[in-house]
Amino acid sequence: MSDPQRTIEIVMQSEALAVRAGLRRLFAAAPLRDLSADAQGTVEIVLAEALNNIVEHAYATTEGQIAVRLRHLSPDLWCEIADGGLPMPDGTLPAGVLHRLNPGDDLPEGGFGWFLIRSLAQDLAYCRKQEHNLLCFRLRVA
Repeated sequence: MSDPQRTIEIVMQSEALAVRAGLRRLFAAAPLRDLSADAQGTVEIVLAEALNNIVEHAYATTEGQIAVRLRHLSPDLWCEIADGGLPMPDGTLPAGVLHRLNPGDDLPEGGFGWFLIRSLAQDLAYCRKQEHNLLCFRLRVA
C-alpha cells in the first residue's frame, strides 16, 4: 500500500483551465506542498509543459482525461502521466532541441517545452499501450 504522504494521484479533463486547477490541487497536497520552493518550481515547469502539450497535441481534436501519479521517494519525485489522446509522432518523444536565433530575431512564443522537460527530468520514457500514452520520468527534488 502506498504512503498517502508520499503519493498523490489525480485525474483532470484535457482542458487548459482544468490543467491549471489540477496543478493547484497537486501543489496543495503532500508530497508537493512539502518540497522546497526551488524543487516546487522545477516540478511545476515540467508538469505544466507536459500537461499543456497533452492538451494541445494529444487531445487536439477531441477531449478526454489526463491521469497524474506522483510518488516522492527522496531524493526523487517519480512521475507518471497517462492520457487517451493521439500518440506521439513516430511513437517517440520530441528531441527538445533549441533552434538557433539570429541577433534581432524575436523570441518564438513556443518550442521550449520539450527542451525544458529534457533538461530537468531524468529517466524520461514514453510508451503507447492499449490506446493510451504513458510518460514517465523522475525529478531530483532534494
